[in-house]
Amino acid sequence: MSTNAQMKKDNWSEEAYAASASFVYSAKIVGKLLNSLKPEPTDKVLDIGCGDGKFTANFLPAIGSVLGIDASESMIESANKDYASEKASFRVVDCRFLEQETSIVDGSWDKVISNAALHWILRDESTRMSTLRAIYGCLKPGGTYVFEMGGHGNVAEVKTALLYALVQQGITVEQARETSPWFFPSDDWMRSALEKVGFQVENVELEYRPTKLTSDAKGGLEGWVRLMGAQFLEALHEEKRDAAVKQIGDILQTVVTRVEDGSQWLGYVRLRGIAKKI
Repeated sequence: MSTNAQMKKDNWSEEAYAASASFVYSAKIVGKLLNSLKPEPTDKVLDIGCGDGKFTANFLPAIGSVLGIDASESMIESANKDYASEKASFRVVDCRFLEQETSIVDGSWDKVISNAALHWILRDESTRMSTLRAIYGCLKPGGTYVFEMGGHGNVAEVKTALLYALVQQGITVEQARETSPWFFPSDDWMRSALEKVGFQVENVELEYRPTKLTSDAKGGLEGWVRLMGAQFLEALHEEKRDAAVKQIGDILQTVVTRVEDGSQWLGYVRLRGIAKKI
């Protein structure tokens, strides 16, 4: 889902996400996260990095109300078009600066949830802890924060290939690293950070979850690289981007492709947690 990466350019769209990363909000993939939410009919829920609302739709029937926030105008437009109702609303918010949204950070939320978004939001080290403090401030005493995001080692093969493609085009390793839009922390880092802002951590865990890429003509590995790796590619001159995408695909072909059926899989590592405001 989309957050600080599109502050420079909004690369997100409902169509591109569906073609390249629809697995992110499938009920099968997010089942453990939804179980952690334990939705109740009276719950007032804040969904951070809600994207186009398709993940929110998984728990919407079971709660009282939800506000979904995301930095992508195009994704919020899609969410409002498809899911807005008396109990669901969606708003454009750059979650790196959530503490500035005083109408949201008001201690009124029963639960805060975030799926596949925090590794974008927390990329900016200067706002990392303030965002977590703001999430704490959103909750009622006794409220629950549940999340799933990329953890340490997430998509290591494709991230390495993206860095290599930039270095091949004359970009220094240091500059290539800075281009990355992701922060994939360890479970130890996240537990410490949550406790530092006041949370009582019930559980934080890493899970290695190889994930099958879509077979959509506009998706697959190329679609994933163009969408999720857009910020890497923008470091290159426009005329060099197609060649870089092809090179990445060539490098990863035998790494991610299963010989028995030609399906392609990335090494997703998920960091999942539950924390309480005490």
